[in-house]
Amino acid sequence: MPDTGTLAKPTGAAAQKTEHFDVLIVGAGISGIGSAYHLQQQCPDKSFVILETLETFGGTWHTHRYPGIRSDSDLYTFGYRFKPWTGDPIASADKILNYMEEVIEDNDLDRHIRYGHKIVSADWSKDDALWTVHAVRVDTGEELRFTTNFLWMCQGYYRHDQGYTPDWPDMEKFKGEIVHPQTWPEDLDYKGKKVIVIGSGATAATLVPAIAGDCEHVTLLQRSPTYFIPGRNENELADRLRQLQIDESWIHEITRKEILHNQDEFTRRSFEEPEEVRKELLDAVKLFLPEDFVEKHFTPKYRPWRQRIAFVPDGDIFQGIASGKASVETDEIERFTEKGILLKSGKELEADIIITATGFHLSVLGDIEFSKDGEPIDFADTVTWRGMMFTGVPNMVWVFGYFRASWTLRVDLMGDFVCRLLNHMGSHQAKSVTVEIPEKDKDMKLLPWIDPENFNPGYLMRSMHLLPKRGDKYEWQHTQDYWREKDELPAIDLDGDEFVYA
Repeated sequence: MPDTGTLAKPTGAAAQKTEHFDVLIVGAGISGIGSAYHLQQQCPDKSFVILETLETFGGTWHTHRYPGIRSDSDLYTFGYRFKPWTGDPIASADKILNYMEEVIEDNDLDRHIRYGHKIVSADWSKDDALWTVHAVRVDTGEELRFTTNFLWMCQGYYRHDQGYTPDWPDMEKFKGEIVHPQTWPEDLDYKGKKVIVIGSGATAATLVPAIAGDCEHVTLLQRSPTYFIPGRNENELADRLRQLQIDESWIHEITRKEILHNQDEFTRRSFEEPEEVRKELLDAVKLFLPEDFVEKHFTPKYRPWRQRIAFVPDGDIFQGIASGKASVETDEIERFTEKGILLKSGKELEADIIITATGFHLSVLGDIEFSKDGEPIDFADTVTWRGMMFTGVPNMVWVFGYFRASWTLRVDLMGDFVCRLLNHMGSHQAKSVTVEIPEKDKDMKLLPWIDPENFNPGYLMRSMHLLPKRGDKYEWQHTQDYWREKDELPAIDLDGDEFVYA
């Protein structure tokens, strides 16, 4: 497991004070707030607490402060199914935070949240059928102890306090500033400066048009191109329904269903008709930029949907390039220089500021030190069941969303499943549930968490050795298939062979 830092497991008198909750939710981001809503609605007799390391809710939408920060998928599906979205489909971080704040206030969830609580360790006791969770108050260093019957892991999948920056040669020689978007300095002055943005994903595509108007010039430096979907930041169906004065809850549901239908068709075609989909995506970019330019700088070598495809509202990054305020270099970095970056082609790019939009550090279950009866748990030795439970690990689920659809869709589906599981355990007086591979599946092949031929972003490929294994049978992997899971998860037999109750 990754290094958990300098915090040690609390000991002594401070550890004697213990609070107990039926369910402990880890994280007050988009997953934690959604899960808390479902728990409160569907298991009203369960006591619960949400422990959040940060000083407020929001997770990604609070920690990411770089200019232009926005969603890369539509809010009709990224928003919760129970809370209508009424703004633009692609939304800025502040609007998403406002939306989450309304969910918290409308459902009186704030009383359940403990901010500034960093979880250090969690130990399962077989005899007590309880998790003991040790945490530290970030502001005071006070050591706290909780016990819970069930852990609902909603802390996300990457480290919020540090982004991933490759170790390029001679970085220390650069005389300017090097900044990662995840830790954007509030006082960073890029006006009138030469800026290089390294990266090719949604963050780079957001940053470049957001700062281009203020900089002397912005260069997007990418090792290889990425697919994008440019389009108008509006939903014609939702706007038309509003003109007809249809209730917002109906608009949300109808628009959501249409988008999901279209996404399902697009995903299917990306596998069955990859060349046709590829042509459609590139033709959309060619509406903004010359064909030869698109072929050189915006034509990926991989099949569509092997990495996440970001929506680019109004094609703003392509408009910025067309206007001359921004430019693109597709090349590899030889080394940093005093003035900027030397490319392997021999060209040197000069800069005052270099922004490394180069991805995340994966965090497996919050980098928490897990154990069973004092024995460490190595999740790389477990096998995942549907990407949310793990063999040999009782009373715990991990919310890991979708890459080819909005993350929050799985938050809602898993909310229903977990609440159904908790109620099932209650009705059968079961104190613990563990998933185990049944005899009929014992001979299945075990593989890495995700198939790189299916989906292969860098942050997953770099950390695959930390993640649980998947089986070659459908139930023993995270499929990324919302359109299948939306029907299958509600129909799961909770008395199936894979569930072991005690």
